[in-house]
Amino acid sequence: MLTSKDKTDTKRLPMMPIRDVVIFPYMMTPFVVGREPSVRALEEALAGEKKIFLATQHYASVDDPRPEEIYSVGTIANIVQSLKLPDGNIKVLVEGVERAKVVSVTEDEGFFRAVVKTFAYKVEAGPQLEALTSRVTQLFEQYVKLSQNLNYETMIAAIRVDDAGKLADTVGANLQLTIEEKQELLEIFDPVDRLTRVAELLDIEIEKLNVDRTIQGRVKRQMEKAQKEYYLNEKIKAIQKELGRGEKSEIDELKKRIDTAGMTKEAHEKAIAELKRLESMPPMSAESTVSRNYLDWLLAVPWKKRTKEIRDLKFARQVLEADHYGLEKIKERILEFLAVRRRVKHPKGSILCFVGPPGVGKTSLGMSIAKATGRRFVRLSLGGVRDEAEIRGHRRTYIGALPGQIIQMMKKAGTKNPVMMLDEVDKMSMDFRGDPSAALLEVLDPEQNYMFMDHYLDVEYDLSQVFFVATANVLHTIPPALQDRMEVIRLTGYTELEKLEIAKRFLVPKQMEQTGLTGAEVEFSDGALEGLIHGYTREAGVRNLEREIGNVCRKVTRAVVDRESENPKAKPEKRSIVAESLSELLGPARFRDLELEKKNEVGATTGLAWTEVGGSILTTEAAVMEGRGKLQTTGKLGDVMQESAQAAMSYIRSRAQLLGLPRDFYRNVDIHLHVPEGAIPKDGPSAGITIATSIASALAGIPVRSDIAMTGEITVRGRVLAIGGLKEKLLAAHRQGIFEVILPRDNEKDLPDVPENIRKEMKLRFVSSMDEVLRMALEREIGSQPLAATPPVEMPQPGEEKITH
Repeated sequence: MLTSKDKTDTKRLPMMPIRDVVIFPYMMTPFVVGREPSVRALEEALAGEKKIFLATQHYASVDDPRPEEIYSVGTIANIVQSLKLPDGNIKVLVEGVERAKVVSVTEDEGFFRAVVKTFAYKVEAGPQLEALTSRVTQLFEQYVKLSQNLNYETMIAAIRVDDAGKLADTVGANLQLTIEEKQELLEIFDPVDRLTRVAELLDIEIEKLNVDRTIQGRVKRQMEKAQKEYYLNEKIKAIQKELGRGEKSEIDELKKRIDTAGMTKEAHEKAIAELKRLESMPPMSAESTVSRNYLDWLLAVPWKKRTKEIRDLKFARQVLEADHYGLEKIKERILEFLAVRRRVKHPKGSILCFVGPPGVGKTSLGMSIAKATGRRFVRLSLGGVRDEAEIRGHRRTYIGALPGQIIQMMKKAGTKNPVMMLDEVDKMSMDFRGDPSAALLEVLDPEQNYMFMDHYLDVEYDLSQVFFVATANVLHTIPPALQDRMEVIRLTGYTELEKLEIAKRFLVPKQMEQTGLTGAEVEFSDGALEGLIHGYTREAGVRNLEREIGNVCRKVTRAVVDRESENPKAKPEKRSIVAESLSELLGPARFRDLELEKKNEVGATTGLAWTEVGGSILTTEAAVMEGRGKLQTTGKLGDVMQESAQAAMSYIRSRAQLLGLPRDFYRNVDIHLHVPEGAIPKDGPSAGITIATSIASALAGIPVRSDIAMTGEITVRGRVLAIGGLKEKLLAAHRQGIFEVILPRDNEKDLPDVPENIRKEMKLRFVSSMDEVLRMALEREIGSQPLAATPPVEMPQPGEEKITH
């Protein structure tokens, strides 16, 4: 211990709050006193022992501070001189004597009088104190040398003292610190602690001064750079002229690089011509910079460098299986591509387009293709691109021209045969600057892209060895000509079983790693993952599922850290995440399954719909009331869906007698057709049979079965036509617990796309006419001449016969 408290003393002195300055002991400071209370306190001190207590106020803008707005630690000072100025203010010169702490403050005769306590410390000399004093002295000398505001000789003389407290106060008073930092230093009574803090502050201030000096030097160098470069270049020219040499070194190096770059004949000739132009230009001219940049781009693009391709089908399958679960079609297509590469020396580049809802793994598939083939991977995001020059680049006549993104990606890849992902190709747009999708036609055409022409390079470049992979959420926004150049592979939404497997194999381990958890600390049950899939996400992919798993892992991590903080020696406890604990961790479920009608209702039919994020259930309601034959539709239905309602109505009118209805029934009633969730736009023809069933049920007064769903387009003659999105619609029905679905007979050919477990568990009824639909969907027969019903069909597996029940 270097210090010990020796004694304390209490004094009662006039108190003056001061602004924007902290007075240290041993410090001579002049300032002007103008506030009335301060003048009275000064006069009181001058009338006595000429001692006054000076304390800095918290906020300089406060003219009449209260005692609590003044720091409790200040300095007792001697008033050395005072001079009354013509304007009534008093100029004083004070010398700090010792720091003191306020015990109490009273207001007496218009000014503050404070009872303050002083503390005397006894400092023990020793090697440690000598080392600290020497360090502070050396640092302060360094600080004075770097600072332009302090006189070196004066400052060095001032710190040649043996007292540690006086040294700390002298140095602290002369540092460029904030008021808060100086006040903090003043409040340290222990001399050795104060000296240690001064050493820390000196380190910081010296670092700041070094940074300032570096910045100033850099600015000065930049200002002189142009003149310096000009002078040196002229001098080099003169020296080379005297030696009989030209400016050959850089030009020779560029020519050597051009000759060894492996360029095409056209590109080589263009590069040599540009090099000759560069040679004849002054080095400082703007045109010289443009030419040099052009040559740099020509040399940066890969002309002959290729990545050695991995053509091992077994390895490729292992990579794809390890990275993705399911997606068998895509995996087969990639393996087919590799098989062709093994047999054909120079096959044309492949151009695939993955189309599917967000989060199903389109972008990550591109990375897996690159990994499986041993190629480099580059990704170009086309979302929001609306300028054709983004693809083909700008001509060199423009200031700041650059090649297009295709050439820039090739430079980034560094090889002629990378996997290039064109992400979000469906989200491009066009304006007065051109249509980027039209520019992509050349890029994605195997018959043309071997001579792709970038406006900036202005030479043909071979893109035929690039493996292009485009991704999109929808196809209808992609121009037909562009679609025609790509092999479209659809990625539909994952089934719940697939999501469960993906979560167990990929998402949970990934999120555990990212949140610092181990298998000994957390475990997810299948029930918990199923709860997350059902109650906290509604998506075709798994992006939100991964986010929710991450939320759970973060909460578990926090609980683990809290437990370790309370008891560092405690053994780790494994937290089992089960379905019941999800509401505690994530709050109540955000989604709930559609509550299907528990009993059969008149006019209420369950339909199936397709959306960009997968399939969904769509309830259709019909109500009949007295009127004049008006058909009203609500629920934000699109034109096609309204036309389906008209077609359904025409069918029912044409079949009125067979349906047991008066021939002129429509003259005396109005029919209101409503599809709930009215804020969501709905369109498409596949709700035709659903609408017809609801209207027929409402007119006949016969309930519709609540345990059956349906989808299909209807004609005015009652034919049922094929629909799209069969897999997604059946997944939605299965998810909602509906295991019997009416489908168009023409969709029977699409069943191989439906997952095997769905085909096994669901009974699918295929129909070709609306009469069959009504016989199956309504609770009892209507009309006098119904057609024979089509029995439910248990879907056969490949190689099996169809079994009819």
